[in-house]
Amino acid sequence: MPKDEPTGDELVAMLAALANPLRLRIVANLAGGRDYVSHLAREIGVSRPLLHMHLQRLEAAGLIVGKLELSEDGKAMKFYEVADFDLQLTASALAEAAKTLTKSDPEKGPIPKEKS
Repeated sequence: MPKDEPTGDELVAMLAALANPLRLRIVANLAGGRDYVSHLAREIGVSRPLLHMHLQRLEAAGLIVGKLELSEDGKAMKFYEVADFDLQLTASALAEAAKTLTKSDPEKGPIPKEKS
């Protein structure tokens, strides 16, 4: 069951994570079922280090979940699957989320733009 609506900051993190085409492909691939890093990297056509970077971003945003498991031959394999989320992007949902955004400090200037 999905949790309550995301806060403004959580929504910004989720949308920023999904705004990258590669991360969108990762989520789309995982929507078909869980997968392990090496296989997922081959499916998407990227290196494992690059995939790890994107998987970390998606996991930090709460869009995917990773779990370390042992294979039959004793190798540690990290499996990822889509988290239970349901984003409803309506004007009223955005207005509610905006009310909970972290405010920037006028002394320090705006919140720094996040890196993709």
